[in-house]
Amino acid sequence: MANPSRLRAAALTTSAVLLAALLAGCGDGAGNGNGDLTAQKLDWKDCPAPSAAEGGGSSPSPLPDGTQWQCATMKAPVDWSKPKGDTLDIALIRARASGDPGKRLGSLIFNFGGPGGSGVTTLPAFGQDYATLNTRYDLVSFDPRGVGRSVPVECESDAQLDEYFQQDATPDDSAEQTQLIDRTKQFNANCDKHSKKILPHVRTTDAARDMDLMRQVLGDDKLHYFGISYGTELGAVYAHLFPEHVGRAVLDAVVDPTKDPAQSALGQAQGFQLALDNFAADCTSKTEDCPIGDTPQDVKDRIAKLLKDLEKQPIPGAFPRQLTQTAATNGIAQALYSKDFWEYLTEGLQQAYEGDGKILMLLSDSMNGRSENGEYSNITAANIAINCADEKPRYTADEVRRRLPQFRAVSPLFGDYLAWGMLSCTDWAVPGAADHPDVSAPGSAPILVVGNTGDPATPYEGAKKMVDALGKGVGVELTYKGQGHGSYDSKNKCVQSAVNGYLLDGKVPKAGTVCS
Repeated sequence: MANPSRLRAAALTTSAVLLAALLAGCGDGAGNGNGDLTAQKLDWKDCPAPSAAEGGGSSPSPLPDGTQWQCATMKAPVDWSKPKGDTLDIALIRARASGDPGKRLGSLIFNFGGPGGSGVTTLPAFGQDYATLNTRYDLVSFDPRGVGRSVPVECESDAQLDEYFQQDATPDDSAEQTQLIDRTKQFNANCDKHSKKILPHVRTTDAARDMDLMRQVLGDDKLHYFGISYGTELGAVYAHLFPEHVGRAVLDAVVDPTKDPAQSALGQAQGFQLALDNFAADCTSKTEDCPIGDTPQDVKDRIAKLLKDLEKQPIPGAFPRQLTQTAATNGIAQALYSKDFWEYLTEGLQQAYEGDGKILMLLSDSMNGRSENGEYSNITAANIAINCADEKPRYTADEVRRRLPQFRAVSPLFGDYLAWGMLSCTDWAVPGAADHPDVSAPGSAPILVVGNTGDPATPYEGAKKMVDALGKGVGVELTYKGQGHGSYDSKNKCVQSAVNGYLLDGKVPKAGTVCS
């Protein structure tokens, strides 16, 4: 299962995860004295095939109406405290507005979360879902610094990552605990070895400053924005830094900005347990027999037994790898991100009970950014680098052991893993910035904050916390009573009408609106 720092703010949808040479240094030959970066002109061209760090694959297909995707790179300072110093390249993608040019509103910038997800690959994968917004906006996304083609953080080889994701992430004794801690330190040391120059400069505040430069280079007076999952944190940090530049902004699947990493991990344990409860109830409530249990509790008991058995004896997964307890838990979590994938979880569990772990392992691979050919994107490396640069706390094994009862109480299935994952920033080379992000944004235009009551990865309570933290008159809460990670992509007509009405026509929904 992925590190909780990944799961806490993950937004990269399963389908997108399934979906160029890596830069050796930060400078990219630009040197010092780069002049006024706001005056740079972007050279938009046909998009290349995604790089290995972006997940590989083929060049993006046109939108259904024939609109072509275009790609460019924008130069930004490596160190925003030295804006005239060395630069790095930020990879961008866009689809020009498809409607009447006289009604074009500007660019709508997307961040799909992670942190560590490639916007350059994710936006075209889901571009048709935003066709209505495309009538008045250029749809724009980017690989944030440290991600994909934007000076990707590099840590370990594909073979090393295969081994890393197979490790026992829920140690039962002191020897296993030591092994987990040592492997975490090894991974983090390799990140420092291979990416030392970029690690201090991948904080969310750096990405927010990149977005404001992007706004200016794209020719927009205001930043119109659609952030999902971790993208909500990035958008809120932008609003804190540049409240006067906020245009029409939507935050969907909302990160709670008030929690420290331990509190976030605990909240996510509770969120995934809720999603598992809902999955089990849904399966056993159908008219036909549920193939993985007779009652909701029976479903969960059988899953718990499977994981216990896998700890002792893994089963064949995706050849030649074995499905371990960790990989199975990870695959289950990935399937809980969307109700659309519950049927695959049911099938995967059925097969696992019969000794075939392939489906659960492929779901786990999806979470970890592993393609069918065995190559990994850099989502894990970037995710850990960004989170560890942002988050100040560094937890110890003693602290984890002390918190384990609390984690187990909220989630018998996910509690141990999410608790032990709090060690992911142990001995990280760069100090963390703060306990939690500052998102207060007095003076900002209204920001629509959309929370999903059944969201496993960003629990619903975070939406209200975000509204309060943004400040009076800024955050406007919309509730969706649904399942899965996020609301707009659920295709719920009420949610989409409210979001489209704000982004396209400036109509702010009434605070407290509920969609179901």
